[in-house]
Amino acid sequence: MKINDLKDNEGARKDRTRVGRGIGSGKGKTAARGQKGQKSRSGVSINGFAGGQMPLHMRMPKRGFNNPFGKDYAEVNIGAVQKAIDEKKLDAKKDIDHAALKGAGLARGGKDGVRLLGKGEIKAKAKFVVAGASKGAVTAVEKAGGSVDVIAPKKEEKADS
Repeated sequence: MKINDLKDNEGARKDRTRVGRGIGSGKGKTAARGQKGQKSRSGVSINGFAGGQMPLHMRMPKRGFNNPFGKDYAEVNIGAVQKAIDEKKLDAKKDIDHAALKGAGLARGGKDGVRLLGKGEIKAKAKFVVAGASKGAVTAVEKAGGSVDVIAPKKEEKADS
């Protein structure tokens, strides 16, 4: 095998079809767009257009809204935390916070911190420092001998002008 012998497999690269280049090419004259009409012209944008009738996507009922003040928490169940401790991804002797959970691959996203949820069970004695926790999660952690510190999320300071 020599470098100058290397080449692509047959059919691996295909030239794009050049349209509008003479009748002999088979793609000349109308350039495979048929005759007349809006679709044969350039700048067409008719997705969802229903001939002047109200389009289907606009007739459907709308539900819900996006709360601009809603908090974005990464939700972590205590069962997943116990599994990570068992797999030695988390150290139960150190404080378990957002950074530790993120490092273990448990907390994804959550720009406002982590919220601890009570699904599963925890046996390890651990101290959690989180932005929020459900009642079930707090009781389960305290039953195992650990503690949960709920810290308030950091507020953005506004510059006085």
